[in-house]
Amino acid sequence: MRTYEELKALALSNPDVKAEYDRIEREEMPMLDTILAARKEAGLTQAQVAERMGTKAAAVARLEAALVSGKHSPSIATLRKYAKALGKQLDVRLV
Repeated sequence: MRTYEELKALALSNPDVKAEYDRIEREEMPMLDTILAARKEAGLTQAQVAERMGTKAAAVARLEAALVSGKHSPSIATLRKYAKALGKQLDVRLV
């Protein structure tokens, strides 16, 4: 049986997989890190954020997971609600 690291190396040997992995790491992980750090700084659980957003904890979990998977891009409105639940403002910039 192969280890996780061996399987990862095998998967990343495929140029298409490697390109997508690099894109996610470069573009989406910083956003997820920022969101999770803000939630931690606010001292809130997913359930507490969900309550403040008027939704369920599963929806917040999906939102956070979506930023990693890249399968679904949350709307600006959803990200604004998330930020507001944390006592923050969303600031989107093109650099």
